[in-house]
Amino acid sequence: MSDCFFAHCAWTDLRDSDCVLILPAGSTEAHGPHLPLNTDVIIAEEMAGRAARLLEARGEKALVLPPVAYSVTDFSEGFPGSVSIRAETATALITDILLSLIKQGFRRIAMANAHLEPAHIATLRAACEAVKAETEVEIAFPDVTRRRWAQKLTEEFQSGACHAGQYESSLVMSARPELVREEIRLALEPKLISLSQAIRAGARRFTEIGGEQAYFGAPAAASAEEGDRVFDILARMIVTSLQETLQKPASA
Repeated sequence: MSDCFFAHCAWTDLRDSDCVLILPAGSTEAHGPHLPLNTDVIIAEEMAGRAARLLEARGEKALVLPPVAYSVTDFSEGFPGSVSIRAETATALITDILLSLIKQGFRRIAMANAHLEPAHIATLRAACEAVKAETEVEIAFPDVTRRRWAQKLTEEFQSGACHAGQYESSLVMSARPELVREEIRLALEPKLISLSQAIRAGARRFTEIGGEQAYFGAPAAASAEEGDRVFDILARMIVTSLQETLQKPASA
């Protein structure tokens, strides 16, 4: 195998089902006027790739699965290009993917998620729970919205004002700088509104809380260097979650 991508393999490369698989999960939705619609997919795939390389350096075989690019994106409703699917569809899709892989013998699987909408994260949790109930296989899922993982990330991320802001802009600048509209990014004023607080208060759309351009945070403060550092943190989270999951008894 010449790289870490599952889809680049021939079927004959995949006879070793002891390989670790990492499933990137993202969305197709508005991320400000300066970032591409597939921002979450870019971030998820890059963090998965870095985790795979970390595992390879430790002597483990690891492959990145094709990313899931569609999920629940209700908060960006009204922005052209934002594609939302029903929660039950998203849950069923993830569940079926995981079950298919497990049926083939793969049992060491992790999720690399970059889309933070609560309803989306709920679909991932539901899929992992359904898979465990049916197969007893636990999927490693370091949910960055949980305090344990969130506290390892940047100040902006922890503030909740982090949709297409400094945090996500830095990550895309690190992974795919050619897709960032720099002139626009540098001209954007900070929009320091916490999405997490607004969601707890009942908000359901970006436009309800001052996100008329589909961004929150400080895009102009972003840097590729910050993105590179954060990707390394995200990759280590995946590896740690995998190690912890695999150490649990099968019935845990």
